[in-house]
Amino acid sequence: MLIFLGYLVVIGAVLGGYLLVGGHLSALYQPAEFLIILGAGLGGFIVANNGKAIKATLKILPKLLTSSRYNKIIYMDLMALQFLLLSKARQEGILSLERDIENPHQSDIFFQYPKLLNDPHLISFLTDYMRLMVTGNMNAHEVEALMDEEIATFEHEAEIPAVSLSMLGDSLPAFGIVAAVMGVVHALASADRPAGEMGILIANAMVGTFLGILLAYGFISPLANLVRQKSHQQIKMMECIKVTLLSFLNGYAPRIAVEFGRKTLFLDDRPSFYELENHVRSMKNPIGTNSSDVKDS
Repeated sequence: MLIFLGYLVVIGAVLGGYLLVGGHLSALYQPAEFLIILGAGLGGFIVANNGKAIKATLKILPKLLTSSRYNKIIYMDLMALQFLLLSKARQEGILSLERDIENPHQSDIFFQYPKLLNDPHLISFLTDYMRLMVTGNMNAHEVEALMDEEIATFEHEAEIPAVSLSMLGDSLPAFGIVAAVMGVVHALASADRPAGEMGILIANAMVGTFLGILLAYGFISPLANLVRQKSHQQIKMMECIKVTLLSFLNGYAPRIAVEFGRKTLFLDDRPSFYELENHVRSMKNPIGTNSSDVKDS
């Protein structure tokens, strides 16, 4: 709900400052200006994007109203899940993971992490590459190249709504100028009116410029930045998986591989070494790895 708080701050600061200098709110109510700016902005948005981009942008907007689900807890869950899977592979052989990765929702290991299971894209990314480890003959370099390609593709797709919103925000000040110019044209067409009425018409026209800039930089453009932040958090989860699995493929023990993955996380959300170790110890391990195994792996 930080979006609404930010919007309230923007509105309060702008209108509050306007009222402090003796402005009248009724002068800002210009339905025609709103129609021109928002209508033209929407039209430009439709022209500049194909159906997939429009759908992706509309789909992401409701998600911006909720707080991010990617935090320290879910990062620790991800690394604990990988540790348990890799420990099972090391103790029982890589083929022992086949049933877990083919049916994650029926796996005793995955079942402990419902938050991760509720993220189908993340689970799919993890299980797809573990499936390659089980059934494929690809070496670590080939898997890394494939992972990089998939992450780059995801990043490109995630950037589409951000670019669309950013372009819409950039266009609104220009459409505000269009609305203002049309208002001035209307005022000049009424040049035979008294000076007082002419002043009102000019003031009404200038509201267009004000609205265009306010809507752009106070409301729309910040959403584009928020979309990018959310996508970066999801990409960071994918990078954590990538580094952990590649470390395991290169011969490192599960605990060391998970530590490599931990180092890829943002500092604000990165658990400490001991936080992660205690979290892994606290989880029920269906393959029988005890706390000493966690420490020694």
